[in-house]
Amino acid sequence: MSGTSLDGIDVALLDTDGEASVIRGPARVYPYEAAFRRRLAAGLESAKTLRDRDDRPGDLGALETELTLRHAAAVERFLDDARIDRASIDVVGFHGQTVLHRPDQALTVQLGDGALLAERLGRPVVYDMRARDMQEGGQGAPLVPAYHAALAANRPEEYAALPVVFVNIGGISNVTYLDGEHDPIAFDSGPGNALLDQWLEREAGIAFDQNGAIASEGGILRKLADGYLTADFFDRNVPKSLDRFDFAVPSPGAGSLEDVTRTLCFVSAQAILKAAVHFPEKPKLWIICGGGRRHPAIMADLAEGAGPDAEVISAEAAGFDGDAMEAEAWAYLAVRSLAGRSLTWPTTTGCRVPTSGGVLAVPAPAPRRAIF
Repeated sequence: MSGTSLDGIDVALLDTDGEASVIRGPARVYPYEAAFRRRLAAGLESAKTLRDRDDRPGDLGALETELTLRHAAAVERFLDDARIDRASIDVVGFHGQTVLHRPDQALTVQLGDGALLAERLGRPVVYDMRARDMQEGGQGAPLVPAYHAALAANRPEEYAALPVVFVNIGGISNVTYLDGEHDPIAFDSGPGNALLDQWLEREAGIAFDQNGAIASEGGILRKLADGYLTADFFDRNVPKSLDRFDFAVPSPGAGSLEDVTRTLCFVSAQAILKAAVHFPEKPKLWIICGGGRRHPAIMADLAEGAGPDAEVISAEAAGFDGDAMEAEAWAYLAVRSLAGRSLTWPTTTGCRVPTSGGVLAVPAPAPRRAIF
């Protein structure tokens, strides 16, 4: 999995039947170096001109090949690091890198050559898991709710309260509401870490606010926050999804480095909490995943805003791995895809009917040598 934060490749091992049986294995993160992150960011700009999901103008084709080879190298390294026999892997779930997401145009583009990855790894690869959902009228995102439902069935007893909401704070945040009786309700809730990270990279030359140090020195700029939190996106009905560029980074003169950083943390939390207006009942438990769970200001704002009758905990407190969850989800979805099971529902993406998806790439068999 390579997400909207553009920070690296997450690899995880999962033993699953694609239903409620989930045995989580090791996981690793293989960060991108700064130069490749800049290339990806430039690729996002190039992708704004795309009108067809198969087009690769400019350097996007070369970038796709390099990205795929980096994923192959990450999997190879993971297998070595975790001492896993390649032959024991039945299937690889491959997300690729989203460079454009325009659900209103039924257009989503993920860089990643599934056939090339299958050839390099010598294992079957399931990829392109969003397209069929869009063909069925869905938003193509989020896709992780199917896995959230499986995790909810495996929660420890002390965190068995319902309804529960899984929150992933990546570049964009998304939520999954589960009440144990109905199909999941899920949608993108608003900006996650993308605005914060882009602001800090542009203004301070750093990738993120480590340990919340910068935000801890700032205050909330209410006018700036309101400008984001009153955006039309929040008035739209669900399901709904976002592109990384749907919210603009604050202008250089928006405020001090510290104040804007603190404000963007507040915006991230409030955008998540605003999602509750679309839930049938008030959540009793919020499980926070993704990189944003590490930011003290975001977590404090979430805990305060959730109120006294709800609990906000990290994925780790519930026995999960908040860094590996999306990579695990893509492994889980690959197994569901092979079985033709639903990856999305009308309540998660707006598709007309529960929909499976994904494309299977199988490596060519090795040539046989014969002696006569």
